[in-house]
Amino acid sequence: MKRQVLQLLLAFVAIVSFTSAALAIDLGITTGSEQGTYYQFGLNLQTLMKDKDINLTVAPSKGSIDNIYAVFQKPGTQLGIVQADVLAFVSRVQTDPVLQRIAKKTKMVFPLYNEEVHLLGRSTIRDFDDLADKRVAVGREGSGTYLTARLLFKVSDVVPKEMVYIDTGEALAALKAGRVDAMFYVAGAPVKLLSEGVTESDGLALIPISSKNITEFYPGVEIPARTYPWQANAVPTVAVKAVLISFDFRHGDCENVGKFAQLVSANRGWLLRNGHPKWKVVDLDAPLKGWEQYDCVKKYLSKRPVAAEKASPMNPVLDAIKQMLGN
Repeated sequence: MKRQVLQLLLAFVAIVSFTSAALAIDLGITTGSEQGTYYQFGLNLQTLMKDKDINLTVAPSKGSIDNIYAVFQKPGTQLGIVQADVLAFVSRVQTDPVLQRIAKKTKMVFPLYNEEVHLLGRSTIRDFDDLADKRVAVGREGSGTYLTARLLFKVSDVVPKEMVYIDTGEALAALKAGRVDAMFYVAGAPVKLLSEGVTESDGLALIPISSKNITEFYPGVEIPARTYPWQANAVPTVAVKAVLISFDFRHGDCENVGKFAQLVSANRGWLLRNGHPKWKVVDLDAPLKGWEQYDCVKKYLSKRPVAAEKASPMNPVLDAIKQMLGN
């Protein structure tokens, strides 16, 4: 009798394990470089979802434009992190009609955190307008830094002598060697590259961005004095918000992204305690100009939060087995 009960129990465990795996939701998120904050946010969300029946795959990427394409067409990728100005870039600068159609169906899941625009150059450059007729490194093509730099030149009507499309590490080396006059880097301060890769002896400085044309388009912020060891004074600049996005999916993916968003909202305290420090400045409920929240997300956020703990499906059968054993 006991052997039969044991066999029954083992069979049930196998069935429950199979059923649990079958019912789990598979989602994917495309982020940024493995050294960047986007990727770390993805890993935080992956950890949060592990015991909530959502298998979240985190993938690095080359930047915001790549992420727009990936969420639209890459199998198993329903989520991405981009800069909030990506839609403005697509409508004002990018001429690809396919990307423009995709952008119109791209929706916000949540706003995340501000990324400051770092404009680093020779200390003889006084402000953004002085970039006219200069050689400026604007980031790798398709990256978030690239699209923000291009938009800044577009809205300000400042025309540089040349825009150089190289990554930030290469840009800093080129700036020190005098091959470019300035470089952009869009990232949440403090940036490791500028903290560890720049000293006072380099003769470089953060260049103010305070043009009225720009501050009407981007929110003005300040990089406080001594954010970097070589930075004596506070520097006015602008910021762009990082945004968690999805595509306007219907049916299954719509529901799954909504369930994911509900879990993120209900467990934001866990993210504050265990996630990247930038989670401390995230306001998931903040409105974001130019973005519409995904209706599938809004539907699930209006429901009661998902319980953090679930009753084990094993309990009823275990009780039945105990009764069979006479306990």
